[in-house]
Amino acid sequence: MRPLPDTTSLTVLPNLHDFVKRHICSLLQDISALSFTTDIWTNSVSPVSLISLTAQQIDEDFNPYRLPTALVPVSYNITLWPRLRPDPNTGLYIFTGHSTVEFECVDETELILIHSNKLSYTKLNNAHIVSGGSAPSIVSSWMQPKTQYLITQLNNKLTQGQKYQLYTEFTGELADDLAGFYRSEYQEDGVRKIVATSQMHPTHARKVFPCFDEPAMKAVFYITLIHPPGTVALSNEIVNTTIDGIAVTKTKFEPTKKMSTYLLAIIISDYTHLSYSQGDTLVNIRIWARRTAIEQGQGHYALNVTGPVLDFFQLYYNISYPLSKSDQIALPDFYFGAMENWGLVTYRETKLLYDPLTSSNRNKETTATIIAHELAHMWFGNLVTLQWWNEVWLNEGFASYVSYLGADHAEPAWNVKDLIILDEVHRVFAVDALTSSHPLSSKEDSIILPDQISEQFDVISYSKGAAVLRMLSDFLSEPVFVQGLSRYLSHFAYSNTVGNDLWNHLQMAVEANNVSLPRPVNDIMNCWVLQMGFPVVTIDTTTGKVSQKYFLLDPESNIKVKSPYNYEWLIPVRWMKSGEVQRDIWWLMEKEGMCNDSLWVLANINITGYYRVNYDHGNWERLITQLNSEHQVIPVINRAQLMDDAFNLARAQLVSTTLALKTTSYLLMETEYIPWQSALDNLHYYYLMLDCTEVYQPMQDYIKKLVTPLFLYFKNMTSNWTHIPDRLTDQYNQVNAIRMACRTGVTECQDLTTTWFKQWMDSPQENLIDPNLRSAVYCSAMAAGGEAEWEFGWWQFQGSSVASEASKLMSALACTKNKTLLERYLSYTLNPAMIRKQDATSVITSVASNRVGHSLAWDFVRKQWEYMFTQYGVGSFSFASMISEVTARFSTEAELQQLEEFVEENSAVGFGSATLAVKQAVERTKANIKWLHQNKQEILDWFNSQIQA
Repeated sequence: MRPLPDTTSLTVLPNLHDFVKRHICSLLQDISALSFTTDIWTNSVSPVSLISLTAQQIDEDFNPYRLPTALVPVSYNITLWPRLRPDPNTGLYIFTGHSTVEFECVDETELILIHSNKLSYTKLNNAHIVSGGSAPSIVSSWMQPKTQYLITQLNNKLTQGQKYQLYTEFTGELADDLAGFYRSEYQEDGVRKIVATSQMHPTHARKVFPCFDEPAMKAVFYITLIHPPGTVALSNEIVNTTIDGIAVTKTKFEPTKKMSTYLLAIIISDYTHLSYSQGDTLVNIRIWARRTAIEQGQGHYALNVTGPVLDFFQLYYNISYPLSKSDQIALPDFYFGAMENWGLVTYRETKLLYDPLTSSNRNKETTATIIAHELAHMWFGNLVTLQWWNEVWLNEGFASYVSYLGADHAEPAWNVKDLIILDEVHRVFAVDALTSSHPLSSKEDSIILPDQISEQFDVISYSKGAAVLRMLSDFLSEPVFVQGLSRYLSHFAYSNTVGNDLWNHLQMAVEANNVSLPRPVNDIMNCWVLQMGFPVVTIDTTTGKVSQKYFLLDPESNIKVKSPYNYEWLIPVRWMKSGEVQRDIWWLMEKEGMCNDSLWVLANINITGYYRVNYDHGNWERLITQLNSEHQVIPVINRAQLMDDAFNLARAQLVSTTLALKTTSYLLMETEYIPWQSALDNLHYYYLMLDCTEVYQPMQDYIKKLVTPLFLYFKNMTSNWTHIPDRLTDQYNQVNAIRMACRTGVTECQDLTTTWFKQWMDSPQENLIDPNLRSAVYCSAMAAGGEAEWEFGWWQFQGSSVASEASKLMSALACTKNKTLLERYLSYTLNPAMIRKQDATSVITSVASNRVGHSLAWDFVRKQWEYMFTQYGVGSFSFASMISEVTARFSTEAELQQLEEFVEENSAVGFGSATLAVKQAVERTKANIKWLHQNKQEILDWFNSQIQA
């Protein structure tokens, strides 16, 4: 079938009307010739009736992927009946349904365009249009599969200002593709059970019922679910009525608030729950999960933390929680970490459930922060929704930022707010320093296709979004930021906005509080939002000169994208001098500025600014001397920053590699987690580039020298590993100590982990390994062991009833050095009965991270790409991270050639949401090749000098 031409092209054609007529006629010939395999509406539409439309109407009504604005939905009345047993004739799981969508006509039209994908429409005579007065009749209807439209032509135009209803009946497949209305399967007490659940975000509601499936097309939803007796039905609102029959139960829900289609949730299961009422408004909080999980107490922590997090956000936004209930449910099969469906948040089991006997405190922190992230969306995203997906960063970046605030309120002893530096800021720097990065916000008409929409949900949107909003909150002050935010949410409640609406309300708060800014909020923020990348601020203490420059990991890379701000930023700089307290913000307004300080200087205190900092060589040496003499003088976050900046500045050829390596020498005395993790993250790149070269062993020896004191420190702190450190970050760094000590060959560590694992193998029902240490211990033992250890780990993985424990084992199985086992493990990802579809890409990336398994994983991806791309459903959402991880080690011309051939060979299949990741992989590989050639010898010489000292 020929697609309709893009309307952006149509507008520049000299003879638009004739051009459109030719393409419409051609399209209709294709449609009439198409043999649908399902019972779809196939009546061909008369070319004459369409040609009689004006060119303007055709241009508007047939915009390939965006709905016209002639019709606006008001409400949906939807009844769905999923069959939890396969059809005896076809073997397929299906659902049936009928829907009445009420909409208002804003502009006269005789065409109804509504989204629909993979639905079969039956009983054509039952489809009809009704209104309070006379209603046009349906002339014909047809599907446009490419644009996912159900198009209905009427015999007369709809009247402006009049409301109408479109009634349809349909059938869909309750597939296991984890998109739309899908099925999830699990075993409990030897019985196979089915969950019918949903994932509408971002463009899958159209796979469940015909709808205006765009975020700005908000409406009220009346949901009715038909389900087997004994099962429970859930949706966004509370139950209105339940009618129990012999064959089926019918559950009707209260109407929802006015909301977007992507936030709708519908679930039918055999689950049970924990609950309690929270706050003055008695919000009913419920945690839903498999019966076994609830009986084992895996839902208690989520239940206990949800109330404090909700309390925090009600105070933070100064707006009460808009709903009467807050359901959260853990699903066996779910591609994303979680989804903020309004009133019914869905999670992977590993993200919501916490088992006090087997889960680690890392699992606990993940549960707290991800609950905070999703509940933050109840206001920012659900109550007030962005107009279109080109500004998805504002939704996800905001939720990512405030998730640390909500978790910190619920668990104040953790000091979790500092972890944003490692988890978000440093993480996104690595991607945003590539020319294949992208701005936070794009033009609306550049994000149209479903795959383009999915691409927006990347590390830039989440982590850079969080970083720049944290910077904004810092230079405005948190009270002013929150005041503007609250006014914004109140003003736009139940409607849609664009990013400038938030800047305008923050500017009002700035003016109300007499905050001094060099420019209006939107001027400051647009240079961070509308251009990709970030600056490096260089401070020369010998001259007092301060300058900025677009930071690129490969300074010789070709910048193909022009910037509206010429890659310059308005930069808030917080700094301190030796022996002095933190200074107020100083703004770098142009490419260069001047400061009068010529002493020891440290800039970007607590990394509140989204930029890197470079210094003259003398200042770097003084900072390194300070680290080696009395490192506590420098704030803990900035100790992490100094190493991260130095290593990346060296990769960009702005400082020497030797200088970067010298920043790690003080780690012999460091015991704090954040600096250690920063160092290990940066040395990880050296492992990727050098672990197959002669540099590997000297590097191992140096890191062993650094980590041995840390290993002994935690051995003493924990009384020979018998106690758990009090602080969360100490618990995390204890894991680092064991992981790196074992990895670099500290004999005492390797004996420790293999002994613990052997004890477990001897007594499988009694795992005495501390939950916090299991990831490190399992991996170390698997790497040191053979087939017996691997088979034991696989057996435990298959039998685990705790998702977090299964996840640890799943990662550890990829640590083996046995290539045969790794190949077998990769093959399991093709069988959902062995490895769930949601976990397949995680297994592949875990194998790729093993120096023995890297080439195996790459070969597997190349061979199986078409299968994975077509069979993993919305798993394509995780393909970007898989491509990034599988190609992370590439540093030779041969690997670059393989990658480019892979891109060419699969151009027809495509890469979906991984399209940008593939481009970034090519760019990174080229940069790696140059880096290795330029730095290998210098690194080898430095490591040798340190281990001989």
